[in-house]
Amino acid sequence: MNMSLNVETVSEADSVPQEVERGNTEVLLPTPAELRASLPVSTRLQAQIHRHRESIRRVLRGEDSRTLVVVGPCSIHDEVAAMEYGEKLKKLADDVSDRFLIVMRAYLEKPRTTVGWKGLLYDPERTGTGDLNEGLLRSRRLLLNLSDMGLPLATEALSPFAMDYLGDLVSWTAIGARTTESQVHRELVSGLPMPTGFKNGTDGSIGVAINAMKSAAHPHHRFGVGSNGAPAMITTQGNSDTHLVLRGGRSVTNYDEKSIREAMDALNASGVSASVMVDCSHDNAQKQSARQLEIARVVIAQKRSGNPNIAGLMLESFLEEGRQNDSDDLLYGCSLTDPCISWKQTEELLRSL
Repeated sequence: MNMSLNVETVSEADSVPQEVERGNTEVLLPTPAELRASLPVSTRLQAQIHRHRESIRRVLRGEDSRTLVVVGPCSIHDEVAAMEYGEKLKKLADDVSDRFLIVMRAYLEKPRTTVGWKGLLYDPERTGTGDLNEGLLRSRRLLLNLSDMGLPLATEALSPFAMDYLGDLVSWTAIGARTTESQVHRELVSGLPMPTGFKNGTDGSIGVAINAMKSAAHPHHRFGVGSNGAPAMITTQGNSDTHLVLRGGRSVTNYDEKSIREAMDALNASGVSASVMVDCSHDNAQKQSARQLEIARVVIAQKRSGNPNIAGLMLESFLEEGRQNDSDDLLYGCSLTDPCISWKQTEELLRSL
C-alpha cells in the first residue's frame, strides 16, 4: 500500500508556525540526566532515601504504629529560611521519633486557581518572567541540602516532567485536589518509586481519589521524556503504595469521626488501602491557619480512641505565623501562599500530641 502523503504547496507566509505568530518562545533546559549528574545523590543519601520511603510504607500499611506527619511551608520561596526550618524540624523529629515519623514539606510548585506565582521551580526570583533553568538548579540543590540533614522530604507532583529532575530526592508525594482526577497524574504515580497520597476533590468528594488509587496501582504506557531528554514511551509497573488525603472541600470539612469512618468504609468497599491522612489545612481549616492546631488534636484523639487507619497528618507550618503578599520588604520565614502556623506553635503542638 502506498502510504506517501500528497502535500500541497504553500506559500512562505502560509507556512509560518502559529506558535511564532503568537509570540511563544522556547528556552532549552538541561536533560534530567544532565541535572542529576551536575548535582548527584551520593550512595549514602540514596540509601537514606530508600530507608525513608520504606519507613513511610510501613506506617501506611499499619506495620508501624507511629503517625506520619508531613509538615512544613505551604511553599518555599526562601532557601535560607527553608534550611533554618529544616534544622529545627530535624531536631524535633529526632525527639519525637517514638510517636511520629516526620517528613518535611518541600513544595517547589504551586497550583493556581487562575494565575499567580507558581513556585521556586518556575520563578525563583519572583519577577514574573520565569526562569526554569535557575529554578531547577536551586530546587535540586535545596532538596540535596535538606536531605543531607537526614530529613525525609515531601512534595506535590504538579508537572510530571519535574519529577524526572527531582523525584529521586523525594520520599512522599502528594497529588493535589485539582489533579487527582487527571489521567496524566494517575499514570505518573503508577511509576513513582515512593508512597503517594491522593487528595479528595475540591468539592470534598472522595470518589475521584479512590478511582485514582485504583488506576495508579496498575501498569500504564504513558508519554514521557527519557533521561537523555528525548520523547519516550514510559511503561510503568503500578504503585500500590497510595492512600487518601482528606483536605475538606468547598464549605465542607472531613476530619471528624463520621467523615473519616465513611471514607474508610468507601476505601474498604473499593478494595484499596484504607489508610487515611488528614490535611489539617486547606478547606478543613477554611484558610485559617490556627485552626490546624485543634484539627490535629481532634484527629489524634480519634486515633488514640482506637482507629488504626488514621495514618497521618499534614500541617502547613513555617517560621512565622500567617502569610504575606510579595514585596520588597518581606517578613523572614513567613509564607507567600497559604497561611501557616508558626514554628513555636508547631513544636508545642507536636510535643503535646
